[in-house]
Amino acid sequence: MSDTHVVLYGPHGLIEAELPLDRASHEALVTAFLAWKNPDLEPRDSEQIALQLTGHARAVVADVRRHAAALPKSDGRGALAEVVLREADDRLSAPLEGTPRCAQNRARLVRALYARLDRLTEPLPAAA
Repeated sequence: MSDTHVVLYGPHGLIEAELPLDRASHEALVTAFLAWKNPDLEPRDSEQIALQLTGHARAVVADVRRHAAALPKSDGRGALAEVVLREADDRLSAPLEGTPRCAQNRARLVRALYARLDRLTEPLPAAA
C-alpha cells in the first residue's frame, strides 16, 4: 500500500458533477432512521449518522443547485429550488450535535433535497 494520496480539488463543482450520488443506500438510511421512534444511541453513533447524512446532503445540494441553474428563468421550479437551497444552507450551517434529533433532522433534509431534485429532473408535461 502506498503512503501517497491524491487530493481532488474542484472549485467549480465539476468533479462532483461527474460522480453519481449513492442514492439508494442513503435513502435506506434515511427511511430506517426516521422510522426509529426512540433511538437509544450513544452520542458518537448519532454524530456519525449525522455526519454521514450531512456529507450526502451537501452532495445533493450541489446537484440541486446545478439542475436549478440550468433551468430557464421563467421555470418556476428554479425559484422553488432556491427556497429549498436556502433552507438547506441554513440547516447545514447549524453545528452537529451527538443526538438522535440532530441526525433525524439531517435525514429529513436529505429526503427534502431528493424530493426537490426529482422535481427538477422530471420532464414537464407537454402543452396541449
